[in-house]
Amino acid sequence: MAGILDSVNQRTQLVGANRLEILMFRLAGRQLFAINVFKVQEVLQMPKLTLMPQRHPFVCGVVSLRGQTLPVIDLSQAIGMRAQVPSETSTIIVTEYNRSVQAFLVGGVERILNLNWEAVMPPPTGAGRQHYLTAITKVDDQIVEVIDVEKVLSEISPMSSKISADKLEDPLLEKARGREVLLVDDSRVAMNQLKDTMAQLDIQTHSAGDGLKALNLLQKWADAGIDVQEKLLMVITDAEMPEMDGYRLTTEIRNDPRLKGLYVVMHTSLSGSFNEAMVKKVGCDDFLSKFQPDKLVEMVRQRLLLDE
Repeated sequence: MAGILDSVNQRTQLVGANRLEILMFRLAGRQLFAINVFKVQEVLQMPKLTLMPQRHPFVCGVVSLRGQTLPVIDLSQAIGMRAQVPSETSTIIVTEYNRSVQAFLVGGVERILNLNWEAVMPPPTGAGRQHYLTAITKVDDQIVEVIDVEKVLSEISPMSSKISADKLEDPLLEKARGREVLLVDDSRVAMNQLKDTMAQLDIQTHSAGDGLKALNLLQKWADAGIDVQEKLLMVITDAEMPEMDGYRLTTEIRNDPRLKGLYVVMHTSLSGSFNEAMVKKVGCDDFLSKFQPDKLVEMVRQRLLLDE
């Protein structure tokens, strides 16, 4: 198991090429699940588990790892499947999302797979666990379900989309009222958070569930003779999405003369230092880790200053 993440160091070669690596695992049954390797810090056998009073029903307890105390979440129970029983031989996946580190209890890790985002599709309408999926793909004729970890974490520890009162008092934000933005994200939770924040600024929103849908919408507007660069205050896009990721979307925007002047913000739960390098590589205007409504407002403010 120690060597299962040996390929993570090569991840920067994948991004911008519309590729990703997924870590596949099982939970309480035979179904294969996955998360993006970018989010994974390590995979290991369960350290000593300490129970906590009044813990969330999905949290098995906490473990101490390299000076950090991490919650261990039963991922199977969190997505509506039967609970797993943790033991000293259990496997945990340590991940980082939205500037927080946590461990997920899983039934067993399978392998890492390198894919093109075009092979990763949105979950079909009516899928039983669609509420907890961001995407699906197929490996060796078996469906692999990519879990919406942001939704799982939001149900355990909800994040606020409320803007601080002092931020809203900024007179410059009056110029944002009635303006339009395009939001691009495959997570319903993240999309709703963005919409809630924009609504507090009286900004109108358009939305797309992946980069390809967003690009098609932008090009449709441009084909209709709309000045898209004038229409939109900015594009706020997630990094990892089915069919086309945010890095590829940004590259396509910069390569289209009708769109290249758009202000693009990468809004993602991936690690900051890695994204800062990728933002420069593909030409984003800014980068923000999820979910920080006050900092998102500051980015809106910085965009408005460009019109001064």
